[in-house]
Amino acid sequence: MTKNQNRHVGSTFESWLDEQGIREEVTAAAIKEVIAAQLAAEMKKKGITKARMAEMMETSRAQIDRLLDPKSNSATLETLVRAAKVLGRQLRLELV
Repeated sequence: MTKNQNRHVGSTFESWLDEQGIREEVTAAAIKEVIAAQLAAEMKKKGITKARMAEMMETSRAQIDRLLDPKSNSATLETLVRAAKVLGRQLRLELV
């Protein structure tokens, strides 16, 4: 296939994800990974251990592990809001 015949030339990554039918899944995984990384960074910055975070959130250490695991999709919005609040931050979501 020559350069002019390649149907992907000029297409976007997003359009490729759409073609594969995985855009929503990939986007959700990326968002969860970013949020988990931000929470972990803020905990480290403030010197808060997972055990202490669990205590402050009145939850279990296992729940904190799931919250910080980028592969876990079990975190609810309520849990994310509580975690942000405990760390002195806010969770902001928007539809675009």
